[in-house]
Amino acid sequence: MSADDKIFIANDVVIHPDDLEENFIRSSGPGGQNVNKVATAVQLRFDAANAPGLPERVRERTIKLAGQRATKDGVIVIEAGRYRTQEQNRADARARLTALVAKAAEPPPPPRKKTRPTKGSVERRLKTKSGRSTVKKLRGRVDGD
Repeated sequence: MSADDKIFIANDVVIHPDDLEENFIRSSGPGGQNVNKVATAVQLRFDAANAPGLPERVRERTIKLAGQRATKDGVIVIEAGRYRTQEQNRADARARLTALVAKAAEPPPPPRKKTRPTKGSVERRLKTKSGRSTVKKLRGRVDGD
C-alpha cells in the first residue's frame, strides 16, 4: 500500500494510511512448524480518536462498536492471523477495519413511530382475561350445602 492509498468508506469518511500502524507477530493459526519461526499474523492499530478522516459521529460510533478491541485512548487493535501469509493477514485486518468503520458510518435508523392498539384488540384482550378469571374462580373448593 503506497502513501496515497486512502481507504474510502463513504463520501465524508476516509481512512488515511498514516493513521494505520502494522506490527507483525507470530501467529497461532495454521502453518505447521513454520508458525514457530515466521511472524505472519498482523496487529493493525488504528487511532480512531485522532483520525482526521472521520467525522465526530462516526468516530464515537466506531470506538463504541469496537468494544474490547478499542483501548482507553481510542486506538482500535485488530489482530488477524487466519492465513499463512502476511499479505493475506494484512488484507484481512484492513477488510475487518473497513467493515467496522462502514457499519459506524451508516445513518441512524429513523425514530420509531408510537402506535396504539386498536379498540377491537383491547376489547378482545380484556374479554379473554375475564374469561380466564372466571375459569380460575370456578377451580376453587366446592361447598357441600
